[in-house]
Amino acid sequence: MRVKTGPVTRRRRKRLLKKTEGTWGINGVSYRNAKETLLQASKYSYRDRKAKKRDFRKLWIARINAAVRQENYKYSVFMNKLKQKNIAINRKMLSELAIHNPEEFKKFVHEVMLK
Repeated sequence: MRVKTGPVTRRRRKRLLKKTEGTWGINGVSYRNAKETLLQASKYSYRDRKAKKRDFRKLWIARINAAVRQENYKYSVFMNKLKQKNIAINRKMLSELAIHNPEEFKKFVHEVMLK
């Protein structure tokens, strides 16, 4: 007995085309191209979720380094002092403190470095 799968196939293809809406040119219109586009987009999104974490860590370190160097200290020495004194504050929070409360950050740096 023959099974007709027209509606199922159409539904599957429409679902995939919906995911590739907004892509450039034929990539969001043609099923074959849309499928390839979606596969590639999935690879990029997986890769870049990992890269995002690295990028933000680099940014935080650069910000902390800039703020600490204004006080004539080095980033590596500052972080080492924090570890020696068992002060558990992450780089994200240090960065935010340096940007939004520079006076408080300045006090914090001097307290850590001088004691």
